[in-house]
Amino acid sequence: MLGRTLREVSAALKQGQITPTELCQKCLSLIKKTKFLNAYITVSEEVALKQAEESEKRYKNGQSLGDLDGIPVAVKDNFSTSGIETTCASNMLKGYIPPYNATVVQKLLDQGALLMGKTNLDEFAMGSGSTDGVFGPVKNPWSYSKQYREKRKQNPHSKNEDSDWLITGGSSGGSAAAVSAFTCYAALGSDTGGSTRNPAAHCGLVGFKPSYGLVSRHGLIPLVNSMDVPGILTRCVDDAAIVLGALAGPDPKDSTTVHDPINKPFMLPSLADVSKLCIGIPKEYLVPELSSEVRSLWSKAADLFESEGAKVLEVSLPHTSYSIVCYHVLCTSEVASNMARFDGLQYGHRCDIDVSTEAMYAATRREGFNDVVRGRILSGNFFLLKENYENYFVKAQKVRRLIANDFVNAFNSGVDVLLTPTTLSEAVPYLEFIKEDNRTRSAQDDIFTQAVNMAGLPAVSIPVALSNQGLPIGLQFIGRAFCDQQLLTVAKWFEKQVQFPVIQLQELMDDCSAVLENEKLASVSLKQ
Repeated sequence: MLGRTLREVSAALKQGQITPTELCQKCLSLIKKTKFLNAYITVSEEVALKQAEESEKRYKNGQSLGDLDGIPVAVKDNFSTSGIETTCASNMLKGYIPPYNATVVQKLLDQGALLMGKTNLDEFAMGSGSTDGVFGPVKNPWSYSKQYREKRKQNPHSKNEDSDWLITGGSSGGSAAAVSAFTCYAALGSDTGGSTRNPAAHCGLVGFKPSYGLVSRHGLIPLVNSMDVPGILTRCVDDAAIVLGALAGPDPKDSTTVHDPINKPFMLPSLADVSKLCIGIPKEYLVPELSSEVRSLWSKAADLFESEGAKVLEVSLPHTSYSIVCYHVLCTSEVASNMARFDGLQYGHRCDIDVSTEAMYAATRREGFNDVVRGRILSGNFFLLKENYENYFVKAQKVRRLIANDFVNAFNSGVDVLLTPTTLSEAVPYLEFIKEDNRTRSAQDDIFTQAVNMAGLPAVSIPVALSNQGLPIGLQFIGRAFCDQQLLTVAKWFEKQVQFPVIQLQELMDDCSAVLENEKLASVSLKQ
């Protein structure tokens, strides 16, 4: 049961094959068995079991709330949860218990979902590896998969050490690990520059970033207000669509949300014919750092669409080369503004120094924030200085508009969706990842994803195939603003063609025999 999709488990609950309480207990048991992955910061066992009990009553009375009723989910620990600690993986917010739920969390609970817990991340979501939070790094479940272990045995040069585990990607790595290890069926992440899609690619999941304004940000502790979007991590595209259907819509508490253009219930049609589609391939994304395996799979994916009658067109996004610098200026500027609220006065950490208010501020922020957060605050304040504002922040805003216009021009040329890599390579070992500093790592890992956030477009990462190392590789589809349904429909067709294999974790958990019943046979393999 744990290896099935959200839709399949929902059907099993409705048919009485399993009860919400039994399902909840299975997931809680697995959370304990996989504790070493460090996917969760807080496990809300009592809350989940109580919610399961209420769900069970509804099923017995024939009053199911829908496809999410009784389904275990997890939430990244930068979404506010009423009565449950919300830390952002930072000393600054240790012990902080919000008095309200984020809108997206409340919507999940209103649909009967079971909240298993809050997941680990980079501190305040600033990172691309989920390695920089105060609760320690998240380990990628694929580090312990049969597929990866067997490839390592074949390679005499690989170290067979437990310390040589792989990163999940970030900053929503805890949410990705939670779904990948079968401890829940869907998880919320946040996506500011690829923080949902990046770990999805490294953990063999579907990672979806909706159009900016389609899903409420209320209760998501902000990183970059103009780019933050709640993200969705699931095992298949259909499941992402179900969760999106529950979350999408206007929110009076978030002025950036727009009228809901999606028909509900949110059901994806099966796309039988792709011959009318035009797929765009951005030539600027063929960067030298791109691994040969990802490049090959990207090319084969384009060939797959072409062989089925779709038009594949090379397009240009000419301002791509400026996007990393532009993103850094805008991101750190908004970070500097957002982090100013954490001053030790109203909530969060407060130091013991009482010499003066200024000394208390300084010591509180030094103790509460890690080097990465402090570095971004300093950078942002530099860009926002009166003498620098025009030369940095204003110019970056102008470049952002040019980047957004590049996408508009590409779509106006007749392209329906863009096909790109999600990451430069498969997941790398932790010891290799930490050799680079946070800024360098983020610039490298977000190269294909952050421009989408600056343009406010929907994007989804789909697992495509396993690398020669036995690790997942994902590709990204980018759609027009608010054409989320069309984007997911194309992604669903592609997912069906490539038939990505299920992670095999038999050595870790007794329940994995159930996972194999969901194992798929490849009908089209891009590895051929």
